[in-house]
Amino acid sequence: MTASQDRAPVDVSLGLFDQDLLAACISCGFCLPACPTYQLTLDERSSPRGRITLMRAVDSGRLPADDPTVLEQSSYCLGCRACEPVCPAGVQYGALLEQWRDLTWSGARTPPVAAALRAGMRMTPALAAAGRVRGAARTTGRARGDGVQLMLGCVERSLFPGVSQAVTRLLPGIEVPSGQGCCGALHAHSGGSTEGHHLAERLGEALPGTILTTAGGCAAHLVNVLGRDRVHELSEHLVDVWSASEAPALTDVRVGGRRARVALQDSCHLRNGLGTSAQPRDLVARVADYVELPSAGACCGGAGTYSLLRPDDAAAVVAPKLDEVESLDLDYLVVVNPVCQRQLVTALRRRGSRVRVVHLAELLALALPT
Repeated sequence: MTASQDRAPVDVSLGLFDQDLLAACISCGFCLPACPTYQLTLDERSSPRGRITLMRAVDSGRLPADDPTVLEQSSYCLGCRACEPVCPAGVQYGALLEQWRDLTWSGARTPPVAAALRAGMRMTPALAAAGRVRGAARTTGRARGDGVQLMLGCVERSLFPGVSQAVTRLLPGIEVPSGQGCCGALHAHSGGSTEGHHLAERLGEALPGTILTTAGGCAAHLVNVLGRDRVHELSEHLVDVWSASEAPALTDVRVGGRRARVALQDSCHLRNGLGTSAQPRDLVARVADYVELPSAGACCGGAGTYSLLRPDDAAAVVAPKLDEVESLDLDYLVVVNPVCQRQLVTALRRRGSRVRVVHLAELLALALPT
């Protein structure tokens, strides 16, 4: 069978989607068990295979872009890309979802929350001011050269300023250039992929060296635009750097006189998009007793803007994970993405949980000698 014969046929196209991407799906169903929304509903339309069928119907003109089911399913998808690693045909579902939302989340159909966030993330001076007020790592001026440069992030610098502060302790002397705007990941996932691409390029100009990011979703987006050689995610970088040179003298993170029990929640885009999952686990195990969360690789429901746009569905996605967290007698739950941090901090606080959610950088900083 030839490469063209093992692909499902596509009707006459209106040119709304990349045809090679759309044709790659062979409707085998391997994606169904991996999809969080399909597992909640057992509705074929809420699976990657079902959604690609809807995309094909729109692309061929058999369904309008504003069909209620089309609009609902383009919004209901988490965009976690858990379907990609299990797909034998190599379907690039994340790229298709971006094209779909460019179509369904445009003009008057753009969800107001998504439109407001996209507009707010364009305001680089406001992002910088928020970071200063909240106490994120201080910038060191314009980029001096082509070394490793810390990306502060738009959400993280204001919501979780301790993350960048922790990185500067783990990597003393790291450059933190000023003039950083949003990387565009939020736009790319929320119906503005062209703008998201441009914002990533602009950030690449502000940070002309190797961009070090503490956000898994931002890492995947930047790699897609700028290339793998330009972007290091924090856990990847620390494992590489500390393997090539002397690592700091880390101590155990302790709670009540014993080594802390710590689990990890993966970043969906970091794990499914870049294949990075071993490095953060390695680093946690160096300073604490690592405990594998059974659903660590499954989405927490934060999913970019998802928890703001669809809070009830986000709560349904995260609920089983919270049960697991509580059953493991954890001290810390480590994250590698700010949206995951916000989602899990909020959800566990509502449950009255004693488990503390921290970024990987914050956990490792706790292990530095005082």
